[in-house]
Amino acid sequence: MSVNKVILIGNVGADPEIRHLDNNVAVANLRMATSESYTAKNGERVTTTEWHNVVLWRGLAELAEKYIRKGKQIYVEGRLRTRAWDDKDGQKRYTTEIFADVVRLLGGRDSSTEQASGANSHSTESQPIKNEQEPSFDDQPEDDLPF
Repeated sequence: MSVNKVILIGNVGADPEIRHLDNNVAVANLRMATSESYTAKNGERVTTTEWHNVVLWRGLAELAEKYIRKGKQIYVEGRLRTRAWDDKDGQKRYTTEIFADVVRLLGGRDSSTEQASGANSHSTESQPIKNEQEPSFDDQPEDDLPF
């Protein structure tokens, strides 16, 4: 058995980049920062920041377009995916991304979340936003984990 699970709480570094693929499937990419602070031996407070590339598909991407903005604190639950490509100089490049399954908006209410209307009039602050579908990029079946 294996588990590929990532949970992050951090701040969005820039507004999400939203694209629509040929079949009108929405995909959003965003950068997210997580920070860790500690006190060094000399008593100085040190903060390190790690940047993460997060990918959101379909409904999550559409909701990100409406509600997620630079600086917003979010909770992301998903799994790691690494992909490779050749750059313009023929060098092999790699990137690791978090494919989000759940996104939760954290922090206080702002004007963008208060504007939700219709069937989704409940606050997105208190409800996780779950990704129901995601295109498969390989022939490997998804594991059914008991948790």
